[in-house]
Amino acid sequence: MSYSEGAFLERMFTDVTFIWYRRFQNFIAFFIILSCAGLALETLTDFSANYGWVLSTIEKVTLLVFVLEYLGNLYFAPSKLKFIFSFWGLIDLMSILPSLILLLNANALRGAKVLRVMRVLRVLRVLKLAKQALQMLAAQVGKKRNPLIVNLNIYLITLFAVVMISSSVMYYAEGAQYSPQTIADGQAALDASIAASGGDAQTYVPSDPLTGTPIGDDKRFFDSIPTAMWWCFVTLTTTGYGDLYPVTLLGRIDAVLTMFAGLILFSILMNLVGKTIMVMLFGEAVGGDHADAKHEAPQGSLDLQARLNPLNTALVLLERQHLITADQAARIAGKPEADIKMALAWLAD
Repeated sequence: MSYSEGAFLERMFTDVTFIWYRRFQNFIAFFIILSCAGLALETLTDFSANYGWVLSTIEKVTLLVFVLEYLGNLYFAPSKLKFIFSFWGLIDLMSILPSLILLLNANALRGAKVLRVMRVLRVLRVLKLAKQALQMLAAQVGKKRNPLIVNLNIYLITLFAVVMISSSVMYYAEGAQYSPQTIADGQAALDASIAASGGDAQTYVPSDPLTGTPIGDDKRFFDSIPTAMWWCFVTLTTTGYGDLYPVTLLGRIDAVLTMFAGLILFSILMNLVGKTIMVMLFGEAVGGDHADAKHEAPQGSLDLQARLNPLNTALVLLERQHLITADQAARIAGKPEADIKMALAWLAD
């Protein structure tokens, strides 16, 4: 690999001001959504039986992409150990490790149920979509872009993350306990136990793994992640039809957290919708005269960018003042934080 190729790859993984960084992050975002879709469709028994090969292909391709992304982030990280144990580094690792183990040890570990369940951790990667949206927002300092569209974009990404995580947790807390495979395995184990003891034949009844409470036929609502998504939307909007509800301890904990998330998300949405209506009806300024709004809006936006990414904000401002070139700003942005601070130390003089 030549120096120019290495520099290009490093900027693609680390420099938020680089166009190919944004394109690469959009590429990863596509595979995050594709992976979540595959995980959800896998829980549909009929679909999984008829199109299992499609889901298997999606699983392998997305796993390859995520492994390459993880290795790239690790290689270009200023401190590799710090990256491995960072929040985002751990999410990346947990999202690929169970699938990677199953793939490399298919014959020995195919029956390891715990590893198959742990693949749900990949939905945590949707949190990276929100992180990417914030990075893109920070990179927009000084550029003309409708803040309502930017905020709505971040809101929808956050909503998708909440729905995907909450629905997946609900399915594995409840639906996985009475899936056809789980019931078949439970019945087989029960039959073997009865045969050994010489008792009468019994029908296996799934139960709450934490409390041992039986889950009757009339309580088995969450038979797939898409079904759990319907429950999640109903809960987030505080509609509460009551057609689906959790009966296990973990499911109820998930429901409580989803209710609070719904209150927060839709209070934010009403705020965004209110501002949008005010802009559409009364123009760009919302409250106060237009002159004040024109002076205050950029400063408010700048304050937000500075809180999200202070070092890159400083670089953008320096570039706008023609104190450094765009190429110099891009090169500095790809360096570790300590080096960036050292590069900007002359400001204190």
